Amino acid sequence: MDVYADYKNKLVSAEEAASYVKSGDRIFYSEFILIPESLDEALSKRIHLLKNIDLRSLCTARVPKVVEADPKREHVIMNDWHFSTASRRLHDADLCNYIPFSYHQGPRTIRKYIDFEVAFITVAEMDKNGYFNYGLCNSLTGAALDKTKIIIVEVNKNVPYCYGGNKESIHISKVDYIVEGKNPPLTEIKPAAPKDVDRRIAEIIMKEIEDGSCLQLGIGGLPNLIGQMIAESDLKDLGIHTEMLCDSFVDLYNAGKISGKKKSVDKCKMVYTFAMGTKKLYDFLDHNPTCSSYPVDITNDPRIISFNSKVIAINNAIEVDLYGQVCSESSGINHKSGTGGQLDFIFGAFQSKGGKGIISLSSTFKDKKGKLHSRIVPFVEPGSIVTVPRSIVQYVATEYGIVQLKGKSTWERAEALISIAHPDFREELIGQAEKMRIWVKGR
Repeated sequence: MDVYADYKNKLVSAEEAASYVKSGDRIFYSEFILIPESLDEALSKRIHLLKNIDLRSLCTARVPKVVEADPKREHVIMNDWHFSTASRRLHDADLCNYIPFSYHQGPRTIRKYIDFEVAFITVAEMDKNGYFNYGLCNSLTGAALDKTKIIIVEVNKNVPYCYGGNKESIHISKVDYIVEGKNPPLTEIKPAAPKDVDRRIAEIIMKEIEDGSCLQLGIGGLPNLIGQMIAESDLKDLGIHTEMLCDSFVDLYNAGKISGKKKSVDKCKMVYTFAMGTKKLYDFLDHNPTCSSYPVDITNDPRIISFNSKVIAINNAIEVDLYGQVCSESSGINHKSGTGGQLDFIFGAFQSKGGKGIISLSSTFKDKKGKLHSRIVPFVEPGSIVTVPRSIVQYVATEYGIVQLKGKSTWERAEALISIAHPDFREELIGQAEKMRIWVKGR
């Protein structure tokens, strides 16, 4: 097979590719920062000719132009599996719906229940063997393409070629059309600046990490700070099995902290399902055999997570109630993000030999009027979604300490959680716990 001749035969303009979308179609866009820029723009110019377009993606880093072109939602309905700032803004304007799921079940859900008429996928340049690499987003991509009738790839020369262990590429024989895009630079997500409270929490969590631990970190000020502290520590022989690869992992690798030789699965490999950060990360990933990209039903499968020993999974929350229920995706009825892989990793870490699933949060927050509120609450706010049920939660950490909840009764949990609440709220929480009959008087 002459892959270059096939490439030439399948090469079309973005405008022609967009013309294959028909009214009533369900379409899939590349996830996170890899929005297919040229295809999205071309489709936006003809969206007024179409009706009932069901657009699906995951944590899209910016508002798709096709949605911007339809501010009254007369032609396209956007659905997102995990809200970013952009999709949250669209949701608040009634232009985007959320699709509930636990991240590792996404590929199976798609294969069992969802079909796509068209997929627009951003890819790296084709290699000599005829493969287009998905770059930074393995995730749900392979599953979505397995259920798609017309597969259209948009080539961006700036997308790094990311080696993988499974489903990280698609062969040209399975691609219907190819568009050579404008090669825009990749969106960079700079780490949030850590706050003083993040440093205090990080110092507490650092005591739970030991030589040979296998890490899962997310994005944000706290995970970035933990990465920085590990890089400056005496820890060694760490492994990486995470859902997201971010800049802090590059710093750990360059500091000589990551060997992966203590891992049982993908020994010596940094395993992830998507990557998001700065150019430093993207350059690090390009043709780097140290890193291995997998579909999310592999990276986030709690059974596979648990095969490695000493898994340390660190995830943020919005609030935790005295029963131990964790809310990480909404504030009342105001949707913020999604379940993502938090439940996957908290469950998998506990199953790991010596593993620790840690929920971290500051003990308080201030509302828009400057009033201080506790994040340790009697019960989750009405309308809030429980991301991790009390039966699954293991560790909870604030700037006042870390507590282990497994095996504890309801009053022991309440006592432990109140001990890491802000001191100004502890008496009030005790009073609420008494009313809820989960507090033993005299303790």
